[in-house]
Amino acid sequence: MGNRKWLRGFFLLLVLPVVLTGCITQVEPMEQNTDTVSSNAGSHEEDTGGIAVTPSAEIVELEDGFSVVRHDGDDGFDGFLSQGGASSDREVVAYLAENLLSGLDLGDIVGGIFGCSTIASENQAGEKLFGRNFDWENCEAMIVASYPENGYASLSTVYMDFITQNVSGVMGMALQADEVKTHAALYAPLDGMNEAGLTVSVNMIQDSAAISQDTGKPDLTTTTAIRLLLNQAADVDEALELLSRYDMHASMGMMVHFALADASGRSVAVEYVDNEMIVTETPVLTNFYLAEGEKHGIGTQQSHERYEILMERLEGSETMEMPDMRDALNSVSKDNFEEFASTEWSAVFNLSTGEAWYSHRENYETCYRLQLKK
Repeated sequence: MGNRKWLRGFFLLLVLPVVLTGCITQVEPMEQNTDTVSSNAGSHEEDTGGIAVTPSAEIVELEDGFSVVRHDGDDGFDGFLSQGGASSDREVVAYLAENLLSGLDLGDIVGGIFGCSTIASENQAGEKLFGRNFDWENCEAMIVASYPENGYASLSTVYMDFITQNVSGVMGMALQADEVKTHAALYAPLDGMNEAGLTVSVNMIQDSAAISQDTGKPDLTTTTAIRLLLNQAADVDEALELLSRYDMHASMGMMVHFALADASGRSVAVEYVDNEMIVTETPVLTNFYLAEGEKHGIGTQQSHERYEILMERLEGSETMEMPDMRDALNSVSKDNFEEFASTEWSAVFNLSTGEAWYSHRENYETCYRLQLKK
């Protein structure tokens, strides 16, 4: 009965419109703070300007449009992989409908365009940090602390609107349950960090090409690839080896690339050109191709500007502390570019200590601090 609950949650996730958004990510060490506050017992502003949060099984709203939850136990992902994964969101829906939810109208899946940036560095203590901005119009976001039975614990961030919008009837009622919503969110991360010190983020490239590998390997979509890496990869090498075992299919047919970084300090971009995976060593990733060749540089002009700003930040300082990383993300947040979109969340992950700092909707004066328990 428990498996049916999480599968129903995953189904609800996939039948709704999916929009992946743009982000800025940066890797650098973070300052440690041992103060914690349980999310279901309220929270308070610390002297450092941060709010320490301990996630619980109950979804808790930190502020309007920003919540946090914890999931312990079986996430069902091993079963998803064992049946071959999925080559598209619709294919996952079809599998679930055939096995559990036959007779339901699956509807259409639609999406939008997003942009992202990433950057990596370290602090004076040698700890590695990863920073990320998620840029889009106002949306509901949720931090998910996952502690699976088989796999690494992780913190990830989910764009929740495509799970909760435009639903009614039975589906709408089911999504009122925290358990259903949490299970659905497990399959839809856009970025995250695991207890081994691996972090991953997905960024969009504005290109008419798409990713749809067809080599006979099991299949993964964008967000399920992130869940795979957070659950199973300890470092960049293991992440790359895992990705090589699967055929990648970008959700919504969008061209995307991944930013990966680990506690050793290695940071790379993973891009797909003509359906071939190409790895480029880089501390910064925005929304244009870094891979050498005919695609190099293709992307938005603003993404080139954000890339240069972050590279200049790194070149101007050998190390960056947690507040420095947050300032770097602020310097490339959307309010600097007079666009309709906002930076919905900024995250700085300490890959050495498992600490995460979150800012919401470009309010960098308020910081939510979470500690990934190992």
